[in-house]
Amino acid sequence: MTEFAEYVTQRHERLRRTAYLLTRDWATAEDLVQTALARAWLAWRRIDGDPDPYVYRIIANTHASWWRRRWRGEVPTEEMPDPGDGRDFTREIGDRDALWTAIGALSRRQRAVVVLHYFEEMTLTQVAGVLGCSVGAVKSQLGRALARLRVDQGIRTMTGAER
Repeated sequence: MTEFAEYVTQRHERLRRTAYLLTRDWATAEDLVQTALARAWLAWRRIDGDPDPYVYRIIANTHASWWRRRWRGEVPTEEMPDPGDGRDFTREIGDRDALWTAIGALSRRQRAVVVLHYFEEMTLTQVAGVLGCSVGAVKSQLGRALARLRVDQGIRTMTGAER
């Protein structure tokens, strides 16, 4: 199982980032990756070729099942964290929040397609393989997601399209 250990060492941070983009919470992302890797380890000997599509599929499917079961409310804090270097992150934080809010409003399938295609830089064919659907379904979900993002008021304000 040294191949599995090497895979985890090489890919853990990227898998965790993908999980974060899906969950928007680092602790949940870490749990999601650990669950996915545990499931992948059980099937490791049966995986032929590149294990990435298999592991990403586990992440997407596990996230979907958790999403249906868990409370997804926000946890409020009293004040924003201090960046520590004296820079003013007000606009950057506002832009990031607007983007996260818009992405968070997408359906879980649309969010998975956007994250895998744009953040993980997978081709539409690779995304279809990970999600277990046709390329046409990926294109359809991506088109709907982009249409929703184009009309999102927060993003329009952020990009200056609000004129």
